[in-house]
Amino acid sequence: MTRQFPQSGYDPVTGEWNDSLKGDYGWSNVNFGEAVPDVMTPSTWSLLWIYINKATPDFFPGGIPLGGNIAGRFYFNLSLLPSLYHAFGIHVPQDKYHDLMGSMPAELDLPLIPVSRLAILWHTLPRIFYDRIQTRRDLRQLPSYLISLANWRRTTQPKIQPCSDAPGLLSLWTESFMPTILRSNRVLRSVTVNLSNPANKLKSDLLALVGEAEATTLLSNLAGASGDLESLGPLIGLARVKAGRMSREQYIERYGHRGPHEVELSAPVPSDDPEWLDKKLADFVQSGVDVDALLARQRAEFVVAWQRFEMRFPNKTQAFRRRLALVAEAAKNREAFRSETIRLSQLIRGFLLRVGEVLEIGDDIFFLTLDEMTALLAGDRQALGVVSARRDMIRRCNALPPYPSLIYGRFDPFKWAADPNRRSDFYDARQTGIAPMPSAIKGFAGAAGCAEGTVRRIDRLEDANQVQPGEILVTTITNVGWTPLFPRLAAIVTDVGAPLSHAAIVARELGIPAVVGCGNATMLLKTGDRVRVDGGRGTVEILTRAGTA
Repeated sequence: MTRQFPQSGYDPVTGEWNDSLKGDYGWSNVNFGEAVPDVMTPSTWSLLWIYINKATPDFFPGGIPLGGNIAGRFYFNLSLLPSLYHAFGIHVPQDKYHDLMGSMPAELDLPLIPVSRLAILWHTLPRIFYDRIQTRRDLRQLPSYLISLANWRRTTQPKIQPCSDAPGLLSLWTESFMPTILRSNRVLRSVTVNLSNPANKLKSDLLALVGEAEATTLLSNLAGASGDLESLGPLIGLARVKAGRMSREQYIERYGHRGPHEVELSAPVPSDDPEWLDKKLADFVQSGVDVDALLARQRAEFVVAWQRFEMRFPNKTQAFRRRLALVAEAAKNREAFRSETIRLSQLIRGFLLRVGEVLEIGDDIFFLTLDEMTALLAGDRQALGVVSARRDMIRRCNALPPYPSLIYGRFDPFKWAADPNRRSDFYDARQTGIAPMPSAIKGFAGAAGCAEGTVRRIDRLEDANQVQPGEILVTTITNVGWTPLFPRLAAIVTDVGAPLSHAAIVARELGIPAVVGCGNATMLLKTGDRVRVDGGRGTVEILTRAGTA
């Protein structure tokens, strides 16, 4: 049976995948967990595997994985970059990697991978140089590529259903889908890198000049007056539909593909539900929020903060205005392309469903890797024998609580979940005992402002109907599917996140206080607790516990 994955850490029968077993590395799902919040089926993971192993250069000598699958969840290998610096005697403080690891516990230190300077010079530097050339090319071609990708999608979709035999589907996949997947993944990497590096440097420079709260406000106007930031789109679009400035059909066409499970290939597309928009509109109307007023208020606060900056640093004004504009443009490009790649992934879902129909296996197709799917179309049905075991493994992983955002070393999720003293913020296999969970709740200053209120602790967007206006949302992670919920909140607190995470960006644009990347908020807070959230300092203070006076 053809497989595209190495054996280490992978059981092809059960489909259990655990890349933490490959070595003593540090892993983080910050900024990746929000994009892929679900336990992945084999089809979804094999699509993401292409991004990690085909679209991204092999920077590290020795085949060390850049990212991996830990019991169905997507993680990034944190040990790679510090190890490259360490080989040249350069020590970079761990807090410099906050965009990848979130709020770093003081007691943790990243495990390093031994690597020689010669290996880096011979292997890594040429790949970095080539990657930068590729990135510049991708960014130059981005506007035209967005158009061509959308056109490809529109012309390809009608070709799927008429394919009624395996050879036709196999030809469509290998000759049309795969080249498009490879190219789009490469461009996705380029737009992501183009935002993260300058945005983090800008945030760092602003922190040094004006402090955390003011820096957060200065970074709160990425959408600008037009509001054309895709993560805000589902919310702004609802306001426009309500006001009669956008038709229902236009809303469904533009945002019907966005939802909390949009990357998982086995998950239905939100707009497949004929009542989807009615439900969203009803929730929006019930919230009674004036979105335009929220955006206008936050833009006004940005203008005042920028005027203060101009008065204090007149010699730096021009340079920082240019840098802010570049970061705003990069953020819009990243989000616009992410939106288009979600459309692509859902077209892939449609293709897989057609394969399931033609081969009479239904949704079993999602429990095969993409390589196994092509082998199946070529006549090799061996992989179908393990579908039942893989379904069971996905079910077992879905029953586990969210894994820690930081994992050091080899991690057994079932053993971890069974431990009543487990920590939700990190897991360190090197520790002989478990340090007690800190009582303080501290994260990143996601969005400035202070709010006091009652906690509403939920794990899934499907439970959003429990959230009352003016409550403080406490959850593990958010993504674009959660955006319409934000205006009814007094504040937002997440376990997973960083300054460029969804919760931080959207909360900043709307002027809602947010603390992200706390690690332990969902374990220390429960519905009914009363807390004070300081989004400028990144702190959450417990005022009273639920059920107490």
